[in-house]
Amino acid sequence: MRSTDTKDHGAAGPSPGPRSGSRQLPRTTDPLPPGLLLPSPPEIPDASVDRPQSPYPADARDVRGADQDVPYAVTRALDAALDEHLTRAAGLDPVFKRDIADRVARFTQDGGKRLRSQFAWWAWRACGGTDPADARAVLDIGAALELVQTCALVHDDVMDGARLRRGRLSLHADVTAQYAYAVPDRGGERLGEAAAILAGDLALAWADDLVAAAVTAPATDRRVRDVWSAMRTEMVAGQYLDVQGQATSVRSVARAVRAACLKSALYTVERPMALGAAVAGADVATTRALCSAGRCVGMAFQLRDDLHDVFGDTRSTGKPSGGDVRDGKPTYLVAVAQARAEAAGDHRALAVLRRRLGSADLTETDLDQVREVLVATGARATVEAKIARLAEQGTRHLNRAVLDTGPRRRLDRLLRSAAGLPLPDGSGAPPPPGHAVSVSLALAAESEGAVR
Repeated sequence: MRSTDTKDHGAAGPSPGPRSGSRQLPRTTDPLPPGLLLPSPPEIPDASVDRPQSPYPADARDVRGADQDVPYAVTRALDAALDEHLTRAAGLDPVFKRDIADRVARFTQDGGKRLRSQFAWWAWRACGGTDPADARAVLDIGAALELVQTCALVHDDVMDGARLRRGRLSLHADVTAQYAYAVPDRGGERLGEAAAILAGDLALAWADDLVAAAVTAPATDRRVRDVWSAMRTEMVAGQYLDVQGQATSVRSVARAVRAACLKSALYTVERPMALGAAVAGADVATTRALCSAGRCVGMAFQLRDDLHDVFGDTRSTGKPSGGDVRDGKPTYLVAVAQARAEAAGDHRALAVLRRRLGSADLTETDLDQVREVLVATGARATVEAKIARLAEQGTRHLNRAVLDTGPRRRLDRLLRSAAGLPLPDGSGAPPPPGHAVSVSLALAAESEGAVR
């Protein structure tokens, strides 16, 4: 599943050195088979050192305090949950903690915009959420969403063979490097991939634990669990459609839309908003309006990311251009280009797509040829127009819901930001998806009186 998080498929160089204030994980003296010497664990940057500090000293689980900086509040909830899980992991086995549990924790803590968590929080607030106990539940659910994202990205890197993530070795490549001298030939690679699969599974298990303990009211708990269960299955379905289409080179427009909806629109926007609405006890009409808005904006989010992958500037997107083309991803953008070329009998465009899509050694000149086809067939313009329509539809759905004014305004801004649209105050379009940006701090400048 291609996500909006930074990754690279090129050969990795030396792992980046530790940042100032980095810590070194404790070395272990575990019983090992004779002759198997583990290399010393590398110095791992402490995610807490460079984490932005909130200018708001309020308790992270205080409703108004969390309003001011949702990512910070979710991170506090996440830290508390991870501390407990790491303590348990240490009691099971020190090697397991070091190789798997610590890596899951670092990956989740260090990076990410907390976008899904913000959608859950502001949907809850917009639906009238004010109770401190419910606030704690929403923040824990937000932390669970971040762990699910870890699961998705770690597994995604294995399936895509990506060696870098967020400018560092991906988890499977990191484990492979750790055991490079202890496990010869391809044994280290297989160990790295197996470790990453288990790490993703662990992240999902921890996420499930958080959700299971978040809500105590039986009626609300059932609603939250139903949404959570649906989201997990949709993620897997979207992931499979993505890799199956990539392997078979099936580039149907309808199939591309379906995969994008399942793997991104639902998981990124709609389901997090539905979780927030469920905790607030929102009625059916309100929940339906929020979900419709979330689905439209989630699709716009994914389609814009597809555009940025091919046409975006690496300096602003934070990832190399053309990753989808090299992987042969069956994106909507490519599916539209192929369908239009076939309809027009444009054999030259079809030949370029056939030769270049899925080419791992794609050069910049080759990528320019693909860009040319995407523009000449009208695919780029079609996708841009669809993004605008989806974003407009999302706004209309949101306007149909009866929501609290202040939080509704913030939810609207968050949706516009995800779709890459100008904000209502005319401040212009925010950075594209994939570029780390904290929406909450920008929103905090709004009048405090607008928030209940």
